[in-house]
Amino acid sequence: MKQQKTALLLVIDAVGLSTLEYLLSKYPGKVKLPNLSRLGLGEILLPEFRGRLGKSAGKAYAARVDQVSATADSLVGHREMMGVVDHRTYDLFEDGFDRKYLAALEKRIGRKTFFNKMAGGLEAIELNAVEHERTGKPIAYASKCDPLIQLAMNEAVIPVHEQHKIADIAFALAMEMGIPITRAIARSYIRNSAGEIIRTSNRHDAVLPIGQDTLVDVLHDNCVWTVAVGKTSDLVNTAYHAKVKLNKEVYLDPALGLRFVHPKKKDTNPFSIQGTINALRAAHAVYRPKGTFIFTNLVDTDSVYGHTREVEGAIKSLEEIDRTLPLIERHLEKGDLLGITADHGMVHREDYGYHNNEPLPFIAWRKGFDGRLGGLKTGLLPGLTDIGSVFAQYFGLHAEYKKIVKK
Repeated sequence: MKQQKTALLLVIDAVGLSTLEYLLSKYPGKVKLPNLSRLGLGEILLPEFRGRLGKSAGKAYAARVDQVSATADSLVGHREMMGVVDHRTYDLFEDGFDRKYLAALEKRIGRKTFFNKMAGGLEAIELNAVEHERTGKPIAYASKCDPLIQLAMNEAVIPVHEQHKIADIAFALAMEMGIPITRAIARSYIRNSAGEIIRTSNRHDAVLPIGQDTLVDVLHDNCVWTVAVGKTSDLVNTAYHAKVKLNKEVYLDPALGLRFVHPKKKDTNPFSIQGTINALRAAHAVYRPKGTFIFTNLVDTDSVYGHTREVEGAIKSLEEIDRTLPLIERHLEKGDLLGITADHGMVHREDYGYHNNEPLPFIAWRKGFDGRLGGLKTGLLPGLTDIGSVFAQYFGLHAEYKKIVKK
């Protein structure tokens, strides 16, 4: 079969360049990121940090990119990569949500809620899991860093399909009542054999309508096969040919040697790496005459190690991502495009890790090409929309993409 174009965009969640520089400043040991270094990551750090990473091989494009959109948020960052600039700002719900809203929500879902405070995700669940599991009431709480409502539920107490429906209802009701949220999230969790709380990839985000076409729509409408891995389809919630969310170890191919970083296996990146490799294998094995675009989020550096301000865990998670890059590269063919970026940063404050608007990395590499990317141009559009620009050019759809970008 003739080679088919394949492009992969990997988003390392919450690891902006200021965040990475902070992690390096706080981590005393040697940091092993040979593959990201080879692709030029060290060259775009501030001068005082470049010695902590290895040298670039000069085969990739690497740059610091400033987000154009106003708010540092996963939804906003991912959407800007796909061509959507959002100048709106959003406030947090420091005192929880209005009681009238929650009363109306309870009536619609047929369950009482409780807690209704601002809290970190794991914190809210750990504080309230026993009560939730005893009563069946969802744990309602406001995010410390995003303008959204979260409803945490044990999959053994409230089935996943009902959890998703609850999030959809919560978001629709907020829109009806004029409550300015960007998402309502069903935070699914389980207890493992030791009784420990593990959040799962069965989470569901009901999200603010995009209001315009995105790069995903442009590709999809032009018959490029579009695949979302992890939470990208929740954030850029538009038409994909396939959505991949793995969440059980049985799906991990032993031959790949994927590893969990967290000692209690609370990280989910192995599932997203496996899903990405599955998508890459299919991209070259199944007839897709216009090619394949894969959009992957690696969330652990945000949800497991970012908000909890665990420097060592974040570094180890990055090192494991780095270790898997050759696995990914082996599943790319000559001319295929790999992009690596982040959706926002994470500033470590005394009480919590908060999303931060800061310079973000953009690494682009084409297998078998040098840093000029085989003629693909950078710097054509502002902020993270330039990432979408490079991928649009790759598929010969830059004119169509440029039309949708509203500056």
